[in-house]
Amino acid sequence: MSTDVTNSPADPSVDPPAPGAPAPAIPWWTRGDLNAFFGLGFNILVNVLTLTVLMIGVIAVPASDVLGTVLPALGVALILGNLYYTFLARRLARRENRTDVTALPYGPSVPHMFIVIFVVMLPVYLNTDDPIQAWQAGLAWAFLIGVIVMIGAFVGPYIRKLTPRAAMLGTLAGISITFISMRPAAQMWEVAWIGLPVLAIILIGFFTNVKLPGNIPVGLVALLVGTAIGWAGGYMSAPDVGQAVSDIAIGIPDLRIDMLLRGLADLAPLLGTAIPLGVYNFTEAMSNVESAAAAGDNFNLRSVLLADGAGAVIGSAFGSPFPPAVYIGHPGWKDAGGRAGYSLASGVVIGILCFVGLFGVLDALLPVPAIVPILLYIGLLIGAQAFQAVPRLHAIAVVAAILPNLAQWAHGLIDNALNAAGTSAAEVGMEALNGAGVVYEGLKTLGEGAVLVGLILGTMVTFILEKKFFYAAIASAVGAVLSFIGLIHAPEVAWAASPAVALGYVFFGVVCVAYAFLPGAKDPVEVDETDIVAGH
Repeated sequence: MSTDVTNSPADPSVDPPAPGAPAPAIPWWTRGDLNAFFGLGFNILVNVLTLTVLMIGVIAVPASDVLGTVLPALGVALILGNLYYTFLARRLARRENRTDVTALPYGPSVPHMFIVIFVVMLPVYLNTDDPIQAWQAGLAWAFLIGVIVMIGAFVGPYIRKLTPRAAMLGTLAGISITFISMRPAAQMWEVAWIGLPVLAIILIGFFTNVKLPGNIPVGLVALLVGTAIGWAGGYMSAPDVGQAVSDIAIGIPDLRIDMLLRGLADLAPLLGTAIPLGVYNFTEAMSNVESAAAAGDNFNLRSVLLADGAGAVIGSAFGSPFPPAVYIGHPGWKDAGGRAGYSLASGVVIGILCFVGLFGVLDALLPVPAIVPILLYIGLLIGAQAFQAVPRLHAIAVVAAILPNLAQWAHGLIDNALNAAGTSAAEVGMEALNGAGVVYEGLKTLGEGAVLVGLILGTMVTFILEKKFFYAAIASAVGAVLSFIGLIHAPEVAWAASPAVALGYVFFGVVCVAYAFLPGAKDPVEVDETDIVAGH
């Protein structure tokens, strides 16, 4: 079972109100919200800039359609979603008589941005040479993701109760270290003279108690310093700004039900990715809610999952193929001082930018190395939390849960490098790759369905560490079933998708059951709750 952490205020200096005392006033905005707003807002900004470039540059959807329909549709989902999460935070604050509740961060899902472009839309575009048909397929896929996540709202809470915290936070740490931290780190070191001073400002501002004069928001100062260095050093181009200004286009959200229905007419090819990624969405949301609980804010998981699913459905109806989701990083924005207001401000500001078509201008004005250090900060914080919010005994389970995402990340890099060279792993051959020290097949197998694999592995190891061998065998049996039907360790959902891996899980369970009958198996294991530091 997951280890409980008392949901006390994250700031130890904040005393809970005395029994019978009047409820404290919950402010709509605090100075810390400004800090968190600049962090989350620029995080979302980078993601929206990325998906805009991908839609236009890879799928060849006309810029007028992207700026006039896709981004306004995403803006609708972002405003509604962040408004809802602000409401949830204020409701929790009132219920617990606290003023330090931090809203969950919300924006377009980063993994899904790349998956819907390269796995769903690009094959349709290459087969039909029709970007509109590819766009319709993306809308149908996003709609399916939303429906699956809403279904998950009714099973997710039970899975959360049964899954150890080490498994959920370890899986989250794997995502944050690989997919959240590594690309920003690489982008920073490409232009280190911009990125490193910005990183220094963020690390000192968010991880220490040293304040800037006048308590100026750390995120704003970091962005301004990085942008000034970038422009002064000739990294940016003034003509690009002029061209971007000339491309500004106002977009009014309008329903695209006809496009969605045409995409849904050819549903079968989308199920192979929509089902496992819908499961990915609600399992990642489970981990993010657990991360927030470890930081002191215990949100209702069902409410979160229903909102995430509804956001994807609403966005697809207006023309966006990019499902939004609760982000990794709640503890980071909490430590930065964010409360409820930063979430709403981020959604409204980014939504307005989507409506008025200013993303091209921002891309030309702001150097990427000045923005991405905030993502690295989030990755560092979430990676640390995975170890801080579980008993020391469970640290091994955290590492086990990280491994599948490391494998998925490494496998993706290998594939991208080979594709850039005009070849593939199949053409190079497994013998040649193994000879070069690249265990390609093993990385691929371990990384398929990495989020679910992390939860399974982390759960198995946690139960073994606590000598709950029968529970470990049950978790292993779940892994066997998921492998056999292709939700993990397989490229697609199918019957007998990965029988060899399924058999391995079965054997793992048999070993656990055998150990349960050995001397010493029933001796109690002391789990030292005083090791847990997060949330206190």
